[in-house]
Amino acid sequence: MKKRKGVKEIVFIISILLIFSACNQKQEKEMNGLLIIKEQGSFAVGGTVIQNEGKYNGNNFDNFKPYPEGQTYHGDHTYVFYQIPDKAKQLPLVFLHGAGQSSKTWETTPDGREGFQNIFLRRGFCTYLIDQPRRGKAGRSTVASTIEPIADEQMWYEIFRIGIWPDYHEGVQFPKDKQSLENFFRQMTPNTGAFDNEVISNSMSALFDKIGSGILVTHSQGGLPGWIAGIKNQNIKAIAAYEPGTYPFPKGEVPKPISGCTGALSGVEVPMEDFMKLTQIPIVMYFGDYIPDEITNELGAENWRTRLALGRLFVEAVNRHGGDATLVELPKIGVYGNTHFPMSVYNHIGREGS
Repeated sequence: MKKRKGVKEIVFIISILLIFSACNQKQEKEMNGLLIIKEQGSFAVGGTVIQNEGKYNGNNFDNFKPYPEGQTYHGDHTYVFYQIPDKAKQLPLVFLHGAGQSSKTWETTPDGREGFQNIFLRRGFCTYLIDQPRRGKAGRSTVASTIEPIADEQMWYEIFRIGIWPDYHEGVQFPKDKQSLENFFRQMTPNTGAFDNEVISNSMSALFDKIGSGILVTHSQGGLPGWIAGIKNQNIKAIAAYEPGTYPFPKGEVPKPISGCTGALSGVEVPMEDFMKLTQIPIVMYFGDYIPDEITNELGAENWRTRLALGRLFVEAVNRHGGDATLVELPKIGVYGNTHFPMSVYNHIGREGS
């Protein structure tokens, strides 16, 4: 009963935020009033340290570059920015971004409205915004990588289900002015090292070791390290996931790969003992619009059709083993126009496409 009450509370809170922009102007003005922050700061957590053999000699330089003997290199940590509002609720919210993104995902929206960071603060939640290892302000990677300035924004426009370039999807609630779209493209940031689920989930676990109990909120590619962090650390008391990329399943119960025009999507096998830890916490997932039920030739639609289909199987598996998982498909509850970034759009309640 306690677990079910917890997940219902999370569903209620996040559902309010999804319809927040549909509030009238007076309510929006009230919500944009004075915000009292009791404490804020930032820190790094997790990661590893490379220690070179030998003894450091500060006078041993070659063309202004020190020799590596005896020196250290800190990397693969997570960067965290936190804010604690006055009269804060007991459980903080920890926000983990998705692919090509950083903590900017949760900050001011591309068209200048308050993002989830401030909206949750106004509702009394402590917020912890993450730059995952090898991304953004946590860019010091322990593995080499080459960053290529490859033009790919139109592809991401379609994968993120904003529309089919250059057109917007009908009824989409993403801001349609040129400046907002350019701001959205500018918030993308590269990996400074290969994406590593183990590195990221370890750093998330280290964060919860530091701050104690809290609720983890993930988006997209952050979904899998979020699930694994939930297995690793009992301080994660609930997980709310926005369109997670993939899912863990117990050994011997991984579904057959779900095929589509973008390839086949598979779940990740974990020991049953680990999977059962996810059944001990409430889980809620959200998926938006423009996701078909049948195979299509559209890149973005197909990418998320398979991920939603696998997500349904994940929820079934969690609940079959005694857990408390809920899948919310926003169009089915009357919230329309959501892209892959529900935290960046307006949201509309009422007739689809209106």
